[in-house]
Order: sequence, then C-alpha cells, then structure tokens
Amino acid sequence: MSPIVIYTKSDCGYCRAAKDLLRRKGAAYEEISVDGDRAKQAAMAANAGGRSTVPQIFIGSTHVGGCDDLYELESAGRLDALLAG
Repeated sequence: MSPIVIYTKSDCGYCRAAKDLLRRKGAAYEEISVDGDRAKQAAMAANAGGRSTVPQIFIGSTHVGGCDDLYELESAGRLDALLAG
C-alpha cells in the first residue's frame, strides 16, 4: 500500500470524514496536525501547490487534495488503485 499523509486540524469535520474513509479502506496513514503551527501549515501549503485548507491528503507521491477530492476518487472507482500503488 502506498504511504498516506494527511494534514489535519482537530476541529475539522472534513478531516474526520477523510480519515473515516481511509480507515474503512483499511489504509494506514500518517496524520500531521497543523493546529496552531505556522511552520507545519506553511510546509503543507508548499507541498499542496499553495492550498492552505485542511485536510490535504497525499497518497504516495500524488497530491489528492481535500476530503471532497478523496471521496470523488472513491466514487469514480479510482481510490483503491491509488492506495495499492
């Protein structure tokens, strides 16, 4: 399975929804909380092409985007292949 990194904030419902989908898929992920940490937020935005909203999800070397993007991949039947690498 490809490594997964998800940048989150503790009060973010979209972050919880994205993590729930990944858990249902049996996908382990590294969660990086950017709560109050400007350096982590800046690193996230730099890695995400300037996007500063959370969550920002990376599967392997692919920047998926946010929660809606993750669910869109699932609806299109493309998430499993991406997770498998």
